[in-house]
Amino acid sequence: MHRTTFAALLALLVTSACVATGTRTTVEGAGPDDLLKLRAGPGLNYNVILGLPDGTRLIRRDCVTELGQLWCQVSLADAPGITGYVAEDYLSGR
Repeated sequence: MHRTTFAALLALLVTSACVATGTRTTVEGAGPDDLLKLRAGPGLNYNVILGLPDGTRLIRRDCVTELGQLWCQVSLADAPGITGYVAEDYLSGR
């Protein structure tokens, strides 16, 4: 039982640390009548989770290059459980 409790606490700490770390950024350049697509993976072939208007506050995680485009894993600053990937071109403070 002690091992199970320890493993659960360790998993909780690791998950909390992942949510708490990252660089704050905002969506910039999507345009007044458009939304930046938050995708399930780093590329255009992944499903769209939701659209993000300019000014949406995000927490930026790791970035990867896919077909010459830099994609960053992000979570919503106001709802850290919502995560996905966005094109780095649309993040402030690049």
